[in-house]
Amino acid sequence: MLRGAAAKDGRLGWRKILAMTKAFRHTLRMIKFEHSIFALPFAFAGAWVAAGGPPPWLDLGLIVLAAVSARSAAMAFNRLLDRKYDATNPRTAQRELVTGVLPLSYVLGFTLVCSVVFVLASSLLAPLCGWLSFPVLLILLGYSRLKKIGWFCHLGLGLALACAPMGAWLAVEKSWTAEWPIPVWIGVGVMFWVAGFDLLYAIQDMAHDRKEGLHSFPARFGMRPTLCASAACFALALAAWIYVGALLVAGLWYGLGCAVVGILLFFEHWLLRVGQAQRIPMVFFRVNSWVGVLYFAALWLDLFASNLEG
Repeated sequence: MLRGAAAKDGRLGWRKILAMTKAFRHTLRMIKFEHSIFALPFAFAGAWVAAGGPPPWLDLGLIVLAAVSARSAAMAFNRLLDRKYDATNPRTAQRELVTGVLPLSYVLGFTLVCSVVFVLASSLLAPLCGWLSFPVLLILLGYSRLKKIGWFCHLGLGLALACAPMGAWLAVEKSWTAEWPIPVWIGVGVMFWVAGFDLLYAIQDMAHDRKEGLHSFPARFGMRPTLCASAACFALALAAWIYVGALLVAGLWYGLGCAVVGILLFFEHWLLRVGQAQRIPMVFFRVNSWVGVLYFAALWLDLFASNLEG
């Protein structure tokens, strides 16, 4: 009897572990965890500028924790608010909240936990960062409402990610200093870069957004104006990052990095010539994801070269 009860308890234990593992896997898929690569390189850029090179390991670890938890909270909250629209869109109909793989209460709890982790990690970095985490969280969560309000929603997403370099810079510096404009201009570049690729990504849902009364830029103006607006955003992003180079008195590596980033942004638009909307997922995941990585690599190499010369 005791042996049978122990075996039954063991099976129940394994089932719980398997269920938790499955829920964790679905959670990572829901928030598209692998796309953290879009925000982290620019958070690192802000931290590296503040430290003049690699920041202290504790600061770096807390910055990563804050960035990942903030993004996870924003993604989960977006899924909560958009579940009705996701259900009517063939592209998103298999998302976890729509299919019931993850219950509503679980996703709500996950959002709250990630929000709390973000505030705590920010507070551990510096008291000022802790206080500023609340308005930043409002921006991150508030983005999900913008698509119901107006076609400027793409800039709202850009603003949310633009907080990454500014927040990371402040996390290392601990207070405002004369170098504050540098992370601000990195953030301006991030805002326009994110808006530019979000405009392209939204082309996929143009018909659906019109049907559901959602106010994305493609739904309001069509594909050609969207391509032009995206190109303008990319140009503004590149101009902001070039200006950052002037503020830093950057050298060859930074200049080369900006040149390669400019080529990548041009290549995205070349791939998405009118009538080539089916290439959007490839552009978004295979090409655009390299922009932040290359920008940060160029900035790091430039700072490293400057430190060697100094």
